[in-house]
Amino acid sequence: MASPELELVRELIELNWHTRNGEVEPRRIAYDRAQEAFGDLGVPPGEVVTVGHCTAEWVRPARRDGRTLLYLHGGSYALGSPQSHRHLSSALGEAAGAAVLALHYRRPPESPFPAALEDAVAAYRMLLEQGCPPGRITLAGDSAGAGLAVAALQALRDAGTPLPAAAVCISPWADLACEGASHTTRKAREILLDTEDLRRMAERYLAGTDPRHPLASPAHGDLTGLPPLLIQVGSEEVLHDDARALERAALKAGVPVTFEEWPEMFHVWHWYHPVLPEGRRAIEAAGAFLRTATGEVLK
Repeated sequence: MASPELELVRELIELNWHTRNGEVEPRRIAYDRAQEAFGDLGVPPGEVVTVGHCTAEWVRPARRDGRTLLYLHGGSYALGSPQSHRHLSSALGEAAGAAVLALHYRRPPESPFPAALEDAVAAYRMLLEQGCPPGRITLAGDSAGAGLAVAALQALRDAGTPLPAAAVCISPWADLACEGASHTTRKAREILLDTEDLRRMAERYLAGTDPRHPLASPAHGDLTGLPPLLIQVGSEEVLHDDARALERAALKAGVPVTFEEWPEMFHVWHWYHPVLPEGRRAIEAAGAFLRTATGEVLK
């Protein structure tokens, strides 16, 4: 049974409907400030570091034990930043017992595919160069960031780079062709995403690249050799079939995959964890998965 807070969150989302379409720059500004609706969450900006052609922010929760989480934010590739997702990445880091490197990857239209992929690969390699053992590193991302995480894993595998222990995919946008039936069957139930807007964002990101390119749409990729994946998706999402397609690709490749469908939940409900109990529970479940993958469960 859904929490009483769910309806309040739905109303909050409806009030911000206007941010789902329009020009990129105003939407970026609105997205970066959206978490202010939750009040002061006590998560100050972290240390900013340079990673190749972009920057990243370190968020170090009190509870950590030599673990590192590389977090890739969502926002249809063109939106979002470490600022917009600081409250989410820090909560997941706390749940996972990991220091978080939140990547501010390059975004379209200024920097289309494969810029974000190159940045994600560079960030992971930087962690290795700094002495982080691959078995103590994990990846996580939401929406576009979840697709980017799996794309980066494929690129790292192909390059022969030691892979991290696991990855969490929250509401993954894994098929930029937007061909899943849930774009139609769940359209009336979706409260956050608009399929036509997603297609416009995909065009900005792809800049002429085939939307089925496996490093842009990992649901079409060969995931052989990738580490264990946790996929979390809400039952009401137009990207529900993206999550299922990613699961099928993992199973076909023999990758250990845990699939969680959360009843009555919408796209990246975790982002609303300051006011939504289901968001907090999903983050705790993801954190437990990452702790187990890195060899210990914190008490």
